[in-house]
Amino acid sequence: MFRHSQLESVKAWIAHPAHVAMPLHARIQRAIRQLIVDGALGAGKPLPASRALALSLGVSRDTIEAAYAQLHAEGFIDRRVGSGSFVAQMTEFASGHRPFRRDAPPRHQAPKLSKRGNAMFHGGGIHDALLPRPFSPGVPETRSFPLQLWERLERQVRREVGTQALAHGDPQGTEALRRAIADYVNLERGARATADRVLVLTSSQQAMMLCANVLLDPGDRIFIEDPAYHGARKAFDAAGLECVPIRVDRHGIVAERILAEPRKAKAVSLTPSHQFPTGATLTLDRRLALIEWAARHQAWIIEDDYDSEFHYAGKPMACVQGLDPHDRTIYIGTFTKSLFPGLRIGYVVLPPQLVKPMTIARTLLDGHSAPMAQLTLARFMEGGHFGAYVRSMRGIYAQRLEALADLVRKHLPDFVEPRIPVGGLQMPCLLTGDLSERVAIDAGRSAGIELLGLSALHATDDAEAGFLMGFAASTPAEIEVAVKRLANALRAATKR
Repeated sequence: MFRHSQLESVKAWIAHPAHVAMPLHARIQRAIRQLIVDGALGAGKPLPASRALALSLGVSRDTIEAAYAQLHAEGFIDRRVGSGSFVAQMTEFASGHRPFRRDAPPRHQAPKLSKRGNAMFHGGGIHDALLPRPFSPGVPETRSFPLQLWERLERQVRREVGTQALAHGDPQGTEALRRAIADYVNLERGARATADRVLVLTSSQQAMMLCANVLLDPGDRIFIEDPAYHGARKAFDAAGLECVPIRVDRHGIVAERILAEPRKAKAVSLTPSHQFPTGATLTLDRRLALIEWAARHQAWIIEDDYDSEFHYAGKPMACVQGLDPHDRTIYIGTFTKSLFPGLRIGYVVLPPQLVKPMTIARTLLDGHSAPMAQLTLARFMEGGHFGAYVRSMRGIYAQRLEALADLVRKHLPDFVEPRIPVGGLQMPCLLTGDLSERVAIDAGRSAGIELLGLSALHATDDAEAGFLMGFAASTPAEIEVAVKRLANALRAATKR
């Protein structure tokens, strides 16, 4: 029979709130197994007879028999006809003590990660709020999305494709969506794309990780914009690359610095349509210079066109990929900003020689993207709905940007100077008063407002203090309320 302490331990394990979802026999089996693993029941020790243990625990004998049968099947106990049940002889637990030596590391000690694992962990990852707060950057409006239309198209796909949409998909992406993407970027972004050069992914971040790990080795150098999108820098850092920051001015990345750099790099990462976070557009002469640099050095241009659909002043410049006759440019796009974040579909337009290696590499990450969503999106694009929706949202976002700029000038003139971008979903603001960037961001957060500091996006120490204010997800009325709340929070912070 169990000692009193052992029986009480089993009872406590069974009654613990964390275990109540399990069947009763499983709880009893796990409780006894834990006693064996902990060394409280040594090898060869007899277990109580099923009838006696059932009586002690107030359960049926069948429940105990089911628990013992599972312990026997897992090798924790031996069952001998006519003799009863006994703890099995196991080398690891034969000493009758807990299988942890005195010199074993504490259970909660930090794990020993690989260099890449440490870079990922200490980089902090990329965090997208489940419920974005006012001014969260990069968040689109979702309340205006034509959900009923989307559902109707999805029903059409289910009727026509049937259970085929429930199976594994093509790792490169469904042909219908790849064709629609190629047609779109050729028409709207001046790209040189065909369906067989498009790789459908879950996000632009996944594209960055693929580029970093497939095209470059740890220790290789990559030129990045300074300031830069934090997701790109973290992807490159995690891959063990040497990130070389190149200053950004009002004409985009200073290409002359790259051309004059004596040490070679394997790639350059760009946001040329409107640079993140400054909003600058890379000039044509710099684009052409970088294209020739990449061809001459057999380097890669990683072009992140993250939200080029939303351009508010004239026509956006054609993408770098469309200007590159040497096939050294990898063009990255996403539907997260143009449609909705939950869609989880991004893509890359690849040079022909990279299609097969990149497609095989993505199978090691997640296999493929969900076919149902891809087929629905393809139909959404083919029917002209995507273009119509983007045009509609472009007008709405332009109004919201104008409203935000006016409200910042009216209510925050003592604190910041707005820098009106030509496109995108967020507006940079430079701090002009005595408040530090950290104090301003913390004051906003205490008021329920999310601001992304500009300093953290710089690799050098000469960054101008300020923050980004996302405007796309809020109506002008909501923006006004949030700006006034932020003004009150910043005023309160100056008095502390």
